[in-house]
Amino acid sequence: MHLAFVMKTRTEKGAFMPTLIHGGDWAGFAAEYGRLPLDFSANISPLGLPEGVRDAIASAAAQQDRYPDPLCRSLCAAIAESRGLPENWVLCGNGAANLIWRLAIAEKPRHALLVAPTFAEYASALQSIGCEVQEYVLDARDDFAIGRDFLDLITPETDIVLLCEPNNPTGRTTDRTLLQDVLESCRKNNTLLVVDECFNEFLDDPSAHTLESCLSQNPQLLILKAFTKWYAMAGVRLGYLLGSSPDRLERLRRAGQPWAVSGLAQAAGIAALKEKEYSRALHALIAAQRPLMAAGLTSLGCRVVPGEANYLLFYHPARDLVGALRRKGVLIRDCSNYTGLEQGWYRCAVRSPAENQTFLRVMQEVL
Repeated sequence: MHLAFVMKTRTEKGAFMPTLIHGGDWAGFAAEYGRLPLDFSANISPLGLPEGVRDAIASAAAQQDRYPDPLCRSLCAAIAESRGLPENWVLCGNGAANLIWRLAIAEKPRHALLVAPTFAEYASALQSIGCEVQEYVLDARDDFAIGRDFLDLITPETDIVLLCEPNNPTGRTTDRTLLQDVLESCRKNNTLLVVDECFNEFLDDPSAHTLESCLSQNPQLLILKAFTKWYAMAGVRLGYLLGSSPDRLERLRRAGQPWAVSGLAQAAGIAALKEKEYSRALHALIAAQRPLMAAGLTSLGCRVVPGEANYLLFYHPARDLVGALRRKGVLIRDCSNYTGLEQGWYRCAVRSPAENQTFLRVMQEVL
């Protein structure tokens, strides 16, 4: 079972600290070294918080003496308009992880099908309610691509299938035809399909891969989205689910606290949806920098998985690569605690040109 805190480790100063499953622990680094790191362990937009979002949060601060709208009416309306969907097909939450846990509580599935490696919160949430999790282990020899034999595992006993598109940490997407076949198999078997598209916007052609157009004909389909990565709003905590079954979304809403999304987060989300120029600039930046990062890592002797998002999974046999980089002020994600990955697998974000050059230079120094 995955736990948020899996063990305790001793820092260089001698204090015992809990080891986190996820990346992005800048606070732990700051507590140990007294400064902020160059953080490549979290896959956040390198452009930072959009100015319009920052202004919206500041403007909304004066109204925080009252409870936030528990139904997120204005935010849901703005999301629905941006996606071209009905308002009652949108459910907002305190980040994508909050909605994953709500989903487990509301649906109470007995049997789930996941790929491995993938985002740890799926298994954590499902196992917390006693769900049996079956894992389809992806093969590194195939660059962690899902094969058609995945369809054989979807049966009438499968209550829920969760797919991350593109997958985290591999950065790979499932072939579109196969993805459609998975959706059809779930429909035939009355299985809930949850597709996590939190990194979909980082793809070269996001509209070609999303399953949003399939929602109207598939009430057993849910699509998970987040503002976290694209708009650099990790600290704000804002995600949402899309689904054509308002009754199911209502069950999920009731499975969490009534004020799950703060007033500040709601204002930030509405403002973020207006950041068109920011989105164009970010898309161009990632598209240009991702292949340069992959080439740089390859030149250093790393095996790089052909990722399609704003991060890259790579392998290098060097011992204590994470520790060596950390001592130089750089964080990467050690992926050896993912099911299906061994020691030597790492994930790094794709950031700004200057940051990426610094990262590759430091990598060269430690290798």
